[in-house]
Amino acid sequence: MTFLNANTQERLILPPLSLYIHVPWCVRKCPYCDFNSHKAEAVLPELQYVDALLKDLESELSIVQGRELHSIFIGGGTPSLLSPAAYQQLFAGLKQQLTFARDIEITMEANPGTFEQERFNGFRAVGINRLSIGVQSFHDSCLKNLGRIHSGSEAVKAMAMARSAGFDNINLDIMHGLPGQSEAMAMADLQQAIDLAPNHLSWYQLTIEPNTVFWSKPPELPEDDTLWTIQEQGQQLLASNGLRQYEISAYAQSGCQARHNLNYWQFGDFIGIGAGAHGKLTDLQSGVIRRNWKTRQPGAYLEAARLIKAKPFEAGERTLVADELPLEFMMNALRLNNGVAAELYEQRTGLPLDDIASVLQRVRTLELLINDSGRIQPTERGSLFLNELLEHFCS
Repeated sequence: MTFLNANTQERLILPPLSLYIHVPWCVRKCPYCDFNSHKAEAVLPELQYVDALLKDLESELSIVQGRELHSIFIGGGTPSLLSPAAYQQLFAGLKQQLTFARDIEITMEANPGTFEQERFNGFRAVGINRLSIGVQSFHDSCLKNLGRIHSGSEAVKAMAMARSAGFDNINLDIMHGLPGQSEAMAMADLQQAIDLAPNHLSWYQLTIEPNTVFWSKPPELPEDDTLWTIQEQGQQLLASNGLRQYEISAYAQSGCQARHNLNYWQFGDFIGIGAGAHGKLTDLQSGVIRRNWKTRQPGAYLEAARLIKAKPFEAGERTLVADELPLEFMMNALRLNNGVAAELYEQRTGLPLDDIASVLQRVRTLELLINDSGRIQPTERGSLFLNELLEHFCS
């Protein structure tokens, strides 16, 4: 195990800073979901939670060093269960502690249900300027199989409501390979999503994750040949409609890539606040890159706000050692179709590119990376066999 040293500081450049805010409650837990989400009580302790979030942020500020915040992502759970009044209080507190970039991107995940739609105007009024709407499918039978509580028609209405509320930057979240879904149904879902003219589309295959209902009681899924056909035809359909793939599951109109997620994939820094949130921060003074994560259970997280100690919300932390950084960096950067400039490796990890020169040459010879010393970019084959490509960077 090799730790970073003083030479690291000479190469490290502070990356853009983002903020992730986790809201852990849902109306009910979907059987495929492995995120930190919990069934909501009849009345959410939203103002208590906002107070805890702001105290959580305050405990992180010493390492932020007055840096400007370039994006915020509010995920969950179902963030749209909190009221606009709660978000007004939250953003007032955030602005007291952080400097917002003038063109900051602020994204909220929202469900298409009628209850959430009625709040879209309020969310836009408090400064949220990007919505990510969790549609998943427009077929009611597929939505039922997924345990979703909205209908296909509500999903269509949600897009209209979002536009009416003033949102001009919207992502739709669509899955394929669903229980009971035919090839024709998957393509109809995708066409319906395209017809709604989102700026950005997250389109990906359902995967069965551990610690989910689907893991313990696996549903019957489409055959592999069907899944492959859906993937190929779907990518062609998206490209022909001006939604260009720029990451494994992300497609966007020109200039509408998700800035927050790009910062993740370019190994940027982010503060994580909220129950179960994760963060990654670079400390130039020590030349250290640190990951941390917060208490997962909402009740325990709220209770932590009453504790008098330095980092009451933190459940764990670790410093990334030099041996880990090549894989950590590549796991993010190689998700991007266009990869990253090679110089970014040194700027974000503090390690010399020469240390991995032989590995880069090997994967270029295997035609997994493009043959350009100025870029770290997967070939089409490299993107298709990403796990194989990443194995070369394991220490």
